Amino acid sequence: MDIKQTTASLPQFPKSLWRDTVDLPSFSPLTEDITTDVAVVGGGITGITAAYLLVNAGYQVVLLEAGELLAGTTGFTSAKLTTQHGLIYHDLLQHFGEEQARMYHRSNHEAMEWVIRTAEELKLSCGIKREPAYLYADAGDDKTLKQLEKEYEAYQQLGLAGEWQDNISIPLMAGGAIKVADQARFHPLQYLKGLLQAFLDKGGVVYEHTMIGEKVQQKDLLTLFTEQDELKIHCRHAVSASHFPFYDGGALYFSRLHAERSYCLAIEPETPFEGGMYLSAGQTTRSLRAVEWEGRELIIVGGDNHKTGQGICTFGHYENLEKFAGELLGIKSIPYRWSTQDLITLDRVPYIGKISGEEEIYIATGFRKWGMTNGTLAAQMICDQIQGKEHSCSELYDPSRLKANPGIKNFIVQNLNVAKELVSGKLEPADKKKQELQPDEGAVVKHDGKRVGAYRDPEGALHLVDRTCTHMGCECEWNDAERSWDCPCHGSRYSYSGEVLEGPATVPLTKLL
Repeated sequence: MDIKQTTASLPQFPKSLWRDTVDLPSFSPLTEDITTDVAVVGGGITGITAAYLLVNAGYQVVLLEAGELLAGTTGFTSAKLTTQHGLIYHDLLQHFGEEQARMYHRSNHEAMEWVIRTAEELKLSCGIKREPAYLYADAGDDKTLKQLEKEYEAYQQLGLAGEWQDNISIPLMAGGAIKVADQARFHPLQYLKGLLQAFLDKGGVVYEHTMIGEKVQQKDLLTLFTEQDELKIHCRHAVSASHFPFYDGGALYFSRLHAERSYCLAIEPETPFEGGMYLSAGQTTRSLRAVEWEGRELIIVGGDNHKTGQGICTFGHYENLEKFAGELLGIKSIPYRWSTQDLITLDRVPYIGKISGEEEIYIATGFRKWGMTNGTLAAQMICDQIQGKEHSCSELYDPSRLKANPGIKNFIVQNLNVAKELVSGKLEPADKKKQELQPDEGAVVKHDGKRVGAYRDPEGALHLVDRTCTHMGCECEWNDAERSWDCPCHGSRYSYSGEVLEGPATVPLTKLL
């Protein structure tokens, strides 16, 4: 009997396979006031796709990114193109009804097919490969198996393509699975690099390192302002594709979204992988798919979700995935590890569309880890809406909706959790003394009688920040796996020296040293 190697050395620092295997162009920051037809804020899959579609529709388009293009969630995805979004269709039937449940499936299916067709039309070499997707329940997990059976009943009621299987081909002990054929996997950044170049070829303009603030003026044109120096962007329409909406408009999105982090390893397996894309249906999420890398096949192993800022010992999540992968396939090496952040709405359906009846600002957020199709769909919908076209899915994804069930219940639970974190963060003791910190270690320490955030870098220099989140005042927690300060209330994230990594915050933490 073969003994599998169950452990390998985890990389010291996180690095995305996608970002490491593509050369992306760089762009200068905005330095003067500009006027355009459409300002698209956010350089991920939604922003780049929307910019591409709008410039092809004849609009003058400017794409604005707070950091670097594709350095957010899109650059750290597992990159599955599929309509199988976990246990979703039974819930949609219960809370949205048959018509809108079918619409959710159809709109995501059309988005998936559009990506594949566009890659072919533009002759993009992005590794698209058709594969079946499997949603499975672990053997012995009777509760999840019953949920999976209800999900399959929803597939049948809605007329969705799906096949029940008692077993799956990889050596997982599964109690059952739903197989959906003809889904796909790809290299998302190679695809989006091609889409970006097509946008530039049509006269599109890009600015990086240009953070847009929440202030908006509306007269004859919309006026957006940069956060740092209040440069003005005058436009007829604005698209918020910035993960967390840059503009709230009184909609209180911070109270209607919650942020979750999840983790990925790219492993070189000891035993062959038989293909397919896999997702567990239980609470402890596990995801599998293959990817080609330097003439070899790696397996992307993902999962271990938790609310941002509420995952104690974040490095342990990578270790959990390492243990799972080692026992399942064996591990020769682990070239990459990375994590990402996703936003989830109260009813688990994205918010896509116009923010209000008067303002020409459109948002796209809350993709619940399925941004490859939902992000593409969002770009298509917003492009149609800007052109004044009716879109059949507008009601389903309407940002102003509030479903009484489960929306109100989730709203209460979510915001009680925020209140708990707000209070507990103010009362927790310091973890260590400053002088006890080792190189490449962070913790909460006492400084001038106050609890502050501290990190000692590999060269031994100490970095101190006020860890009070600049969004709404919660106390950020140290993320040891990513060397960041993460807010447990609304998901803002900061570098160890205080710079904003993820919104809704736009203002850095105060540096103390």
